[in-house]
Amino acid sequence: MAGRINDDDVKAVRDAVPIDSVVSEYLQLRNAGGGNLKGLCPFHDEKSPSFQVSPGKGLFHCFGCQEGGDTIAFVMKIDHLSFSETVERLAAKAGITLRYEEGGYNPSHQRGERIRLIEAHQAAAEFYVHQLESPEAEIGRKFLAERGFDQDAATHFRVGYSPAGWDHLTRYLRGKGFSDKELITSGLSQDGRRGPIDRFRGRLMWPISDTAGEIVGFGARKLRDDDNGPKYLNTPETPVYKKSQVLYGIDLAKKDIAKASRAVVVEGYTDVMACHLAGVTTAIATCGTAFGNDHIKILRRLLMDNGSARVIFTFDGDSAGQKAALRAFEDDQKFAAETYIAIAPDSMDPCDLRLAKGDDAVRDLVEPRTPLFEFALRQIVGRYDLETPAGRAAALDEAAAVVAKIKTSSVQREVAVQLAGLVGILDQEFVVHRVAQLARWARDKGGDGRGEGRGGRGPGPQDRRGGASHQAVQAPTAPSGPALNLRSPAHRTERELLKLALQKPALVSPAFDAYGADEFTAPPYAAVRQCIEEAGGAERGLGDNREYLVAVMDAAPNNTVRSLVTELAVEVFMGRTIDQTYAGMQLVHVRLRAVDRRINEVQGSLARLGSNVAPDDLAAAQNEVWVLQQYAQSLRAKGADAL
Repeated sequence: MAGRINDDDVKAVRDAVPIDSVVSEYLQLRNAGGGNLKGLCPFHDEKSPSFQVSPGKGLFHCFGCQEGGDTIAFVMKIDHLSFSETVERLAAKAGITLRYEEGGYNPSHQRGERIRLIEAHQAAAEFYVHQLESPEAEIGRKFLAERGFDQDAATHFRVGYSPAGWDHLTRYLRGKGFSDKELITSGLSQDGRRGPIDRFRGRLMWPISDTAGEIVGFGARKLRDDDNGPKYLNTPETPVYKKSQVLYGIDLAKKDIAKASRAVVVEGYTDVMACHLAGVTTAIATCGTAFGNDHIKILRRLLMDNGSARVIFTFDGDSAGQKAALRAFEDDQKFAAETYIAIAPDSMDPCDLRLAKGDDAVRDLVEPRTPLFEFALRQIVGRYDLETPAGRAAALDEAAAVVAKIKTSSVQREVAVQLAGLVGILDQEFVVHRVAQLARWARDKGGDGRGEGRGGRGPGPQDRRGGASHQAVQAPTAPSGPALNLRSPAHRTERELLKLALQKPALVSPAFDAYGADEFTAPPYAAVRQCIEEAGGAERGLGDNREYLVAVMDAAPNNTVRSLVTELAVEVFMGRTIDQTYAGMQLVHVRLRAVDRRINEVQGSLARLGSNVAPDDLAAAQNEVWVLQQYAQSLRAKGADAL
């Protein structure tokens, strides 16, 4: 087995793959100023973007959950890969051939599990696409044609066909070098009496990709009456395929979803195809499961959850479709986007609608019509006899409990007023009061009770770290984040100086490298200063800034300090003009406070000792104070020229 990846190759991969292009495969990024980009963090739930990417530095940092690092760290975290797996994946994307320290390049190098499974799915997709051209697949081509999909449509969506034999794909993938264990783990094969056999046989195949566009599974549609399996058969849960975390068509739709701030959620693979071919290129579908929390997280990151975002659900008008709509409404409050429901005439799905009435009808269907909350409340209220007081009371009880889950108080009140009209209760304030009362009870019984506007930064500065204590330099034990006390001039200037040393080292070098860690009063900042020193000082940043930042992060003793490094490396400066004068001010302020602290320490020691101090020690201490006072006076008078 090959050894560790060559360090120069790791650097080449890190430099070759822009971090913004990688991150934008998972979430929408917008301009944050100062050359940075921002988006909703993929690692924790938030309503306002605190996740920032610095393309120039090749770093990302979330100011909400404190995750941070370079391109490799991002991919490792989001796709749960090892370091070597990540480098191999990014190298393949950049067309870089990797070398391994022990034995050089080895084509048979044991790739990471995720990469091997992705490669197996890619090979399977190519196999299925080729098989769709075979005589046996005529039934599959007919199925597509009857639904308005020609060969170009099949090619665009990479639709394929799985042969009806027992092990056609299994034998093909074995010939490609995949082991039986890999085929079973991938879900492409399953155990048979005499070894692995194909899981999908005699079916039309749709590849299911993740947000990054990598095929992680398949959806298979039954074609023959003698097939005793379910109508749709999906890949089982595997290390790379979790049905609650994938959306069919997301790889094709994500750019248009982000651009239009709109997503259309349909129910099936052919519905996605019909929508896209009709010009609704923001359509996606769940894969054999209800639309849930993980799906919401994917869409929120792409929509950026702004006030103009729209999510349109298309459900059948039957009872199952109505239940799906009500389930979607339960999760509606996790969107900042407005949500709507679209039901076609005669309960046709988008695929049938396109066949019957053409592309225009599909485009018209998904234009926002009925707000999802209104549809959900009508479904609830419609089950009761509103002609009787008992019926109205029962309808109010059930519907009010749903409205009470709305987090934003103004929206909650507005919907409560509409509920009063739906139920037929003239006293709107009674319904508003009832809904508010149920919301309070839910919070008191242990609901999150967060109210509105808390999706951002988490605890405040004092919650994160407590006060500043003058102690030996050590790695901070609490999460990093804003300075210990942003109102403290000392901490504010220390933070700015570290940001300068990381982002614009030319402005503070070589003076900064003469500063000791003890000149930083906040222990977390002292820890970062120590990392810079161990990485070769700010002077090292005068060359390759990215390599310098990587070296500083590598010097961090733990993830907490490493997170603070990335935070300081992407955070915007407090000043308007960041130049030599601004940098000199920060250098002077930090040094001057350190000098003043030392003067106070020496004078305090002399005062405590009184007449007990030896004459020589007294003279030395008085001389030190005099020298420090002269230095402080010079700093105040000459500024950075006195350093």
